[in-house]
Amino acid sequence: MGLGVVGFDDNMRLRCMVCGETYKADPILFRCPRCGGLLEVEYTRLPGVLATSGVGVWRYSPLLPRSATRVTLGEGLTPLVDVAGARGVYVKFEGANPTGSFKDRGMAVAVSLARDAGARVVLAASTGNTSASASAYARRAGLEPVIVLPRGRIARGKLFQAVLHGATVVEVEGSFDDALAAVMRFSREAGGVVYPVNSFNQWRLEGQKTLAYEVVEQLGYAPDYVFVPVGNAGNIYAIWRGFKDMYAMGIIDELPVMIGVQAAGAAPLARMLAKGLREPEWVEKPETVATAIRIGKPVNWMRALKAVRESGGTIIEVSDREILGAQLRLARETGLGVEPASAASMAGYLRLRDKIPKGSETVLVATGHALKDPDVPLEFKPFRAGSPGEAVAILREIVEGRGLGEQVEA
Repeated sequence: MGLGVVGFDDNMRLRCMVCGETYKADPILFRCPRCGGLLEVEYTRLPGVLATSGVGVWRYSPLLPRSATRVTLGEGLTPLVDVAGARGVYVKFEGANPTGSFKDRGMAVAVSLARDAGARVVLAASTGNTSASASAYARRAGLEPVIVLPRGRIARGKLFQAVLHGATVVEVEGSFDDALAAVMRFSREAGGVVYPVNSFNQWRLEGQKTLAYEVVEQLGYAPDYVFVPVGNAGNIYAIWRGFKDMYAMGIIDELPVMIGVQAAGAAPLARMLAKGLREPEWVEKPETVATAIRIGKPVNWMRALKAVRESGGTIIEVSDREILGAQLRLARETGLGVEPASAASMAGYLRLRDKIPKGSETVLVATGHALKDPDVPLEFKPFRAGSPGEAVAILREIVEGRGLGEQVEA
């Protein structure tokens, strides 16, 4: 199939977020030809139904770009888990997706359009999760994954996934922002043979908005607050779009307040809002234990600000210590193992919970699985036993000492 699929989404159009110019929906148009601004998808008419009987995110095909190809690994339908001891607080656990992160939702759509458009290479810059997801979905579609990574700045679990799927990996000296700059430049030069799947691609975000649809299906209504980790800043916008879709269709009567959470070492948007600036002050060398959101120049900053401003929300920053504390709290009190970036949403909630009205319902988006980023040090002091008999003696002391059962006889 050639580039620019004939009849592609006649119920959608693209609008520039900077100059307002509109364009016919096109799977390979990612920037405004007039001013270079980011594009967003608009509906010329809304469908009559939200979900169908499709597989993965394609259940929601009435609200996704029409594609001749539907690549899926069964993504979506992730658990919504209540937080122990916190009434009305839920975690949307995106670590249950096929490659362990929320990126699978968007990649199912983006890679499908790559195949429709006749591309042979799926290209992405990544802090990790994108590389894993792009590689898996590219292989599923029979395409070649090529990944650009910041050298030495990616968690081993994520790098392993990209290598496992046979991705060609290019390392750059610098940050994710440097890797993304290379991808954006080469995508323009290479033409249709290469399809970029980073979040400046608005079609990928259309897949990610399906998280909002699922939350409403699982709760039966829209929550009052949604906390989302913010790195390159596309996901909070995508989720907000999903809620707006359902509001426009009359499925929900109220819209949630969107709260973005950045790590203190990579928080240009939080600090922009705190200082009342009109544009962000970029962080040239972002540093945080939360590698998935270690981004100093989020390409989707305008999209993220639109989401929080329209919803009456904000973007805040939390420290690495708060993030790691929230990660342990989720694991040990709720049973959910999430990577540090995912725990940013819990850390943000703990920071703001006294300001949230009583009786409100809150969803914390946990974007990736704990095994994505296993390099974070944890205090670990095992009990040492030299023999099975010594192990039994230690177990007896543990159980009796902690009052976990009746006294165990020797």
